[in-house]
Amino acid sequence: MKTLLVAAALIAFASSAMAQDAMKLTKITPDALIWKDNPAFPKGIQIATLIGDPTKAGEVVVLRIKFPANSRIPPHTHPYSEVVTVISGTIGSTHGEKFKKKGEMLKAGSLWVYLAKHAHYAWTENEQVILQVQFIGPGGIDYINPADDPRKK
Repeated sequence: MKTLLVAAALIAFASSAMAQDAMKLTKITPDALIWKDNPAFPKGIQIATLIGDPTKAGEVVVLRIKFPANSRIPPHTHPYSEVVTVISGTIGSTHGEKFKKKGEMLKAGSLWVYLAKHAHYAWTENEQVILQVQFIGPGGIDYINPADDPRKK
């Protein structure tokens, strides 16, 4: 029994160390990002995947999302909890099922967390904004009002 516990501890430690080593080797510079349109987001909003595969369950995912000036993403939810950081620009983001430009505008360096299936939305004003979003996959977005879903237009 003692041997089994020691073996399990060594495997857990080795797996953790390998995962940490893999993360240490990842370096991504802003000029290396590949920005792509995503049919699930309103036209003009682009995504760059930094780490992970958003289609895989249990995978750590880090994305950057680029919003053009004067854009908005209607109320929606995700199947995951997300940690969002403003990389550049100023953005409004708040929770609720109806879009209203209300609340504080968040500048670069701001961070917030939305829990899974929590309705929220965002908007930009007169400048481009880049966000970094981190979550555990799989990804997904569900619009509160199905008519707002660009995949259905």
